[in-house]
Amino acid sequence: MNLARQIIQGHLVEGQMKPGTEIALRIDQTLIQDATGTMVWQQFGSFGLLRVKSRVCTTYVDHNILQTGFQNADDHLYLQSMCARYGGVFSRPGNGISHFAHLERFDVPGDTMLGSDSHTCTAGAMGMLAIGAGGAEVAAAMAGEPFYVKMPKVVRIELTGRLRPWVSAKDVILELLRRLTVKGGVNRIMEYVGPGADRMTVYERATICNMTQELGATSGLFASDEMTRRFLKSQGRENDWKPRGPSPDAEYEEEIAIDLSALEPLVARPHSPDNVVPVREVAGTPIRQVAVGSSVNSGFRDLMIVAHVLKGRHIAPNLHVTLSPGSRQIMLNLLKTGAFQDVIRAGVRALEIACGPCIGMGAAPPTGGHSLRTFNRNFPGRSGTANDAVWLCSPETAAATALAGVLTDPRTLGEPPVIAEPEAYDLYTEGFIPPPANPDSVEIFTGPNIVPPPAPQTLPDHVRGEVLIKLGDNISTDEILPGGNEVLPLRSNIPAIAEYTFAYVDETFPKRAKEKKGGLIVAGENYGQGSSREHAAIAPMYLGVRLVVAKSYARIHEANLVNFGIPPLRFARPADFDAIQAGEALEVGGIREALEKGRPVLMRSSSRNQAFELVHELSRRQVEMLLAGGLTRFLKNKRV
Repeated sequence: MNLARQIIQGHLVEGQMKPGTEIALRIDQTLIQDATGTMVWQQFGSFGLLRVKSRVCTTYVDHNILQTGFQNADDHLYLQSMCARYGGVFSRPGNGISHFAHLERFDVPGDTMLGSDSHTCTAGAMGMLAIGAGGAEVAAAMAGEPFYVKMPKVVRIELTGRLRPWVSAKDVILELLRRLTVKGGVNRIMEYVGPGADRMTVYERATICNMTQELGATSGLFASDEMTRRFLKSQGRENDWKPRGPSPDAEYEEEIAIDLSALEPLVARPHSPDNVVPVREVAGTPIRQVAVGSSVNSGFRDLMIVAHVLKGRHIAPNLHVTLSPGSRQIMLNLLKTGAFQDVIRAGVRALEIACGPCIGMGAAPPTGGHSLRTFNRNFPGRSGTANDAVWLCSPETAAATALAGVLTDPRTLGEPPVIAEPEAYDLYTEGFIPPPANPDSVEIFTGPNIVPPPAPQTLPDHVRGEVLIKLGDNISTDEILPGGNEVLPLRSNIPAIAEYTFAYVDETFPKRAKEKKGGLIVAGENYGQGSSREHAAIAPMYLGVRLVVAKSYARIHEANLVNFGIPPLRFARPADFDAIQAGEALEVGGIREALEKGRPVLMRSSSRNQAFELVHELSRRQVEMLLAGGLTRFLKNKRV
């Protein structure tokens, strides 16, 4: 078997490993981050359990770091007290971006992990099957429930050859995005194999696995091999290593070949990670900001590359540069080498150890200015600037551009530096707080901004309302409900955060939705791509949205809609999408009966004699969840 199927078979609770059919997996580890974490813990608390049941459960504070008011500070205390009470490990603010810190301390080859962050698949670099999901599903896994997902196809990504100078792992995943687009990996696990993969370090593999999510894939996966053992040894965890890899004659549903020696520096232009071109084709583009870091490129190797390029030089005067280390441990090891001093002397702004600008928390770019980032997403407005122009690149391209002041091919810099990762890192473990010996005495902290999430309403049999908004293809959850310093602190308060629904698309949406007492959302292909934030489902539900109709959905968002009682229906004939107009009154009847009996749902236009058939791609279990009123109610009914 291939490695993905080996891990799935070893954790299979229900179903058969037939692509497209629903399976249930036992989950070993759960990962939570603060921007989604308050909802996760509130939903877990509603189950009435005394302790978390996943073997490892860790909560990271890495998104809502800026404490410009009481809201974020209150959330941090709430998360810490919930971890202490129910058996989770709490990672303090400044300890690390979840994916890097977890890689250092907790990732184990062969394990399964479910995380309330879409980039949880980063752990595939360690030979884990790690999957991002909505907070409700993570809460269920914490309660000991299996995780349900469509059995993915497993795609063999054969990496051959050697990367040429100034070409790195970021260019590998950008090349895949160029070929496959942001929806080319839907319901697939990308398994990276071949001699090119064997030579990559764990940090390089983490870059590729992290952005495998941008393909819409379920997960990405490398073998656990000698490179994995070496990394774990450097982290003082060699005992956690076990060899895991595909059989020599392993079979795959699809195969893709990439000759690493044929790659060159690439860049994703605004406003999508798949809008990829060679850097040489757009070299000379004026740049106002360069940002290095995020959960994809803030490892030791990435930051050392930037430090070596900038050593003894200074950044161009027309731009500013920021740098965010992936963990406190990475920062301490950079300080040990002297590399951090080189970066500071070069004029770089050192930011907090956090997601920071990647999630719109600080360092927003100027109006009309191009921002070049080593990040994983460049969806419109995600940076915190409404009309932003964000480009995605490798650390090599970022460093070259920082010196030149315009977008620059790093191959113009001459011989590249050779980066040797330490045989043994200086370890930092004090930032992880384990639960106390007497958890029952812990008092849960709840601030005034922490509001219980609204319960999904019972699925109606009949929906009548206007098309509140009509959207195109590839609408991201950032566009449905944006991040940024103004919005993110409201993640624990659905009534407040709902006021920002579609803020960058149509700021009148919340007011109109309330005036019309709800309605429908109509969208094109791949609706809800990107972040796992379930708020993008909860906020429209709170505003009265009872139905979403799209050509197709991103995996996590489709599940989030079901989890909160909103049927994610699809046009039986995609061409019918063109006939629907914003503001049009539509009527949908017999929803419950149609779902129960597996029949198409009929949607009629109230103003013209036209009807549209709607279908879905939900499992029987998901249909039952909708009829029960969402995941939490479904599980509570099941447990009674």
